[in-house]
Amino acid sequence: MTQTLNPHFQQRQPALARWLRTTAATAAMALAGASAMAADQLPGKGVKVLPLKSSIAEETFQTLLVMKALEQLGYDVQPFKEVEYPTAHTAVANGDATFLATHWNPLHADYYKNSGGDAKFYRKGVYSDNAAQGYLIDKKTAEAYKITNIEQFKDPKIAKLFDTDGDGKADLTGCNPGWGCESVIEHQLTAYKLRDTVTHKQGTYSALIADTITRYKSGKPIFYYTWTPYWVSNVLKPGKDVVWLEVPFSSLPGEQSKLDTKLPNGKNYGFVVNKQHIVANKAFTDKHPDAAKLFELMHLPVADINAQNSLMNQGQNKSSDIERHVNGWIKAHQQTFDSWIDQARAAAAKS
Repeated sequence: MTQTLNPHFQQRQPALARWLRTTAATAAMALAGASAMAADQLPGKGVKVLPLKSSIAEETFQTLLVMKALEQLGYDVQPFKEVEYPTAHTAVANGDATFLATHWNPLHADYYKNSGGDAKFYRKGVYSDNAAQGYLIDKKTAEAYKITNIEQFKDPKIAKLFDTDGDGKADLTGCNPGWGCESVIEHQLTAYKLRDTVTHKQGTYSALIADTITRYKSGKPIFYYTWTPYWVSNVLKPGKDVVWLEVPFSSLPGEQSKLDTKLPNGKNYGFVVNKQHIVANKAFTDKHPDAAKLFELMHLPVADINAQNSLMNQGQNKSSDIERHVNGWIKAHQQTFDSWIDQARAAAAKS
């Protein structure tokens, strides 16, 4: 059985050498000369900025790129603080922090609304598009038992195939509390009547998925949730190693409840393909139109994020490694990066 995936769920393999082989020294030299500007052309001079990010280490790349762009405008960018999404949205809305570079829309719609919505946040432009999520199982078991839909896990015999702790129920490697995806999974376990046969395993996702990959390598069935951009789908390749499971019908919680998750090709993987935005404190962007323009303009291809995340999974996960990756990306996209800075400065000049 060959599974045809929607392009949103395909993992593109970019030509990494162009920017990821850049040495730290070369990149630093490029950054020093990037968008050079006189002191009176630094609209953010003397203004402190506090970035936030979640506990997902792989989101450091996106966050650091925004921080470096703000520094080019003269802002005094503080080291980022690490908090989970609900707290991050509240802090940005209240002005206790400046921005979050990885707001998922619509996954974080409830956090956005509950923290004040458009009255409190600035959210323009799309930082990264085509962020997919869903449930997967290993291809070998899928083909042997003709499993294509999570609804089939209502059958205790199917569920037992994915039992890792001996209780007879399928064990789903799931989502950390506070990420947003956990509320969707919990909602769907009830909606699809899977409570009696499926256990949602939660904890530290990186540890849980490492155990899941170990199980796969030992030839055992696996059942897990994941998302893109992230490195997992570069290790467990959809269509080759694993397959996406469909859901019987669209069913989402809260602000997402009226959304249809069916894709144009008729497939329904249970989640809306998300856009990631930079969300910032509205009072801050009202006062600093250059920052507002920068947040609106910045864009990262999802394939570039996947590629960098894969390097982290391969051991290049120290702060110095991620710094090198960001500097390398900027050098390889210098014209684009400089244009963001120039257009941001122009916005400040107009105000």
